[in-house]
Amino acid sequence: MFSVFSAARKPAARLIAVLSLFWLAACDVTAPGAPLATGRPVDQDRPVPVALLVPRSSEGASGVARSLEAAARLAVADLSGVTIELRVYDTAGSSARAAQVAQQAADEGAAVILGPLFGDAANAAAVAVADDGVTVLSFSNNTSIAGGNLFVLGPTFENTAERLARYASRQGKRSLVTVHPANVEGQFGRNAIRSAAVSNGIAVAGEVSFPFTEQGAISAASQVAQTVRANDADAVFLTSNSAGALPLLAQLIPERGIDPEVTQYIGLARWDVPPQTLELPGLEGGWFARPDEALQAQFRARYQAANGEAPHPLAGLAYDGIAAIGALARSGSRDALSPQSFTRSRGFAGTGGAFRLRPDGTNERALAVATIRDRQVVILDPAPRSFAGAGS
Repeated sequence: MFSVFSAARKPAARLIAVLSLFWLAACDVTAPGAPLATGRPVDQDRPVPVALLVPRSSEGASGVARSLEAAARLAVADLSGVTIELRVYDTAGSSARAAQVAQQAADEGAAVILGPLFGDAANAAAVAVADDGVTVLSFSNNTSIAGGNLFVLGPTFENTAERLARYASRQGKRSLVTVHPANVEGQFGRNAIRSAAVSNGIAVAGEVSFPFTEQGAISAASQVAQTVRANDADAVFLTSNSAGALPLLAQLIPERGIDPEVTQYIGLARWDVPPQTLELPGLEGGWFARPDEALQAQFRARYQAANGEAPHPLAGLAYDGIAAIGALARSGSRDALSPQSFTRSRGFAGTGGAFRLRPDGTNERALAVATIRDRQVVILDPAPRSFAGAGS
């Protein structure tokens, strides 16, 4: 579809396809109901039974399932002061199967469910066990399914957009133009940017949507330039990633006269993945957000040493989930694993930095704001290590 970077982007495209699937599949389903008063009681004299739901037998997702399980087991081994009994259930990548095994896990005494991966499966699992008082920590990042007994652990567009908009506001940016493909993912990204801009006092001067094709991106470049000039916008906020329209837009929008040294380019996607993205001249000086790379490198090294291979990029979510469960179970409270307990304001220490879960089932992750200088990543505003003013 997009010829630019085509050979170099194939591994990234496969990764981003999985990253997209774990939330996009659930856009038309109904989220769970009202928050529960309590979760399953925790017996401090026995190991805490935790159900891990992963798509072990799903074609195309078995690799990530294996990595999620390995990361969860690594986290269990790292815990102190509490013992977790990890029970693994195969969802086969199916929402119906996810609901079935979630109910089985609840019947077999699971205190909490970690997973599933895909959004629709996570929603189905949470609905199935809502009456059983079981909290579900899914690997999805689809905020439309969050709420009640269901939390999403995946990094969300809303969190990234908020971090970047807050930073942009502090740097004096007052108006922006959003640029997004006319697909579900692009619309979710646009909505996140729009909300974050408004909450940080930045006007949305225009929104440019384009068909998710190479010609659509080419045509959009001229429209972006016209919209920026007509509204005197001082920033362009792009939702596209390197496996999509980003390489074309990064080349064509500057060619249409929108100079990155004058108009700030901002990206909702990471611009350091794959590394070839750093070579795009149109992104020089642009802003994007990413987790604490030093902490992520530590996790990757420990996972590699334990498993003899690198972790899948989503594996850290399983480690984070177990870490949160363990931190709460150590408290000694019988209701330590209720939905309310998971929303403690100080949050938890994760593989990519601090994170916390919100009462509405979404999450906030501490992110750094980065830029590209001479084809290298430079951190402009480090990821905070705690939520005492995080992202301020």
